[in-house]
Amino acid sequence: MSKAIFITGAASGIGRATALLFARRGWFVGLYDVNREGLESLRREIGEGRSIHDVLDVTDLEAFRRAVDGFGAASGGKMDALFQSAGVLEMGLFSDVSPQRAMRMIDINVKGVVNGVYAALPMLEKTPGSVMVTMGSASAVYGTPEFAVYCATKFFVRGLTEALDIELRKKRVRVVDVMPLYVDTPMVNDASHKARSMSTLGVKLKAEDVAEHVLAAVEAPVRGAPHVIPQANVRLLRTLSGLIPSSGRTIQRFFARL
Repeated sequence: MSKAIFITGAASGIGRATALLFARRGWFVGLYDVNREGLESLRREIGEGRSIHDVLDVTDLEAFRRAVDGFGAASGGKMDALFQSAGVLEMGLFSDVSPQRAMRMIDINVKGVVNGVYAALPMLEKTPGSVMVTMGSASAVYGTPEFAVYCATKFFVRGLTEALDIELRKKRVRVVDVMPLYVDTPMVNDASHKARSMSTLGVKLKAEDVAEHVLAAVEAPVRGAPHVIPQANVRLLRTLSGLIPSSGRTIQRFFARL
């Protein structure tokens, strides 16, 4: 049977682009999202017999486990890759983002990812050469104004990725996150508030660009760095922030015009 990937947040944006790309490469694709209509549309585009789909709220651990069980029944009990793409974004100064919206980011971007690890890890461990990929962000390089809580959730993803990449080495599960800057997706384009750094830095990546990086990370023949950073300017910021911590603060203030 072909290789199999489980994708959350599959109904739109990066998750959708990744599902289509892997399907074109012959993978069996598990499609999961809270958007039933988007999942149905994606399933039809991929074609019959090449995917399984179900509505999934990633904040519900038991629902996540049931989704993994259903995926395993369809994939022959294996999961060659897990891509945790589900996430939400609220831009704005901290005081302008309501506690309810902040907690929603934490629930989905943090608790949802942890649930995914707990639910999928047993099947990943049983699948030789499996890879866990999580949607990170360039905002996890240095604290980003107008993204305080979102940024913190992505720092969590970064730390979890680094720790699990070491912990799971003996079990031959690779762990990677992808850390792009602004991506041309509904989540970014439909935001009610647009951070000032968007106009400074621009939106230069498409969802399909990020999907290509996910594919490259999954298909990498050897274990590499746990972070995939698509853009050179973000890689430079990460290096500078490590060597000269004060430089990250200066650069972020410049981008945000604060």
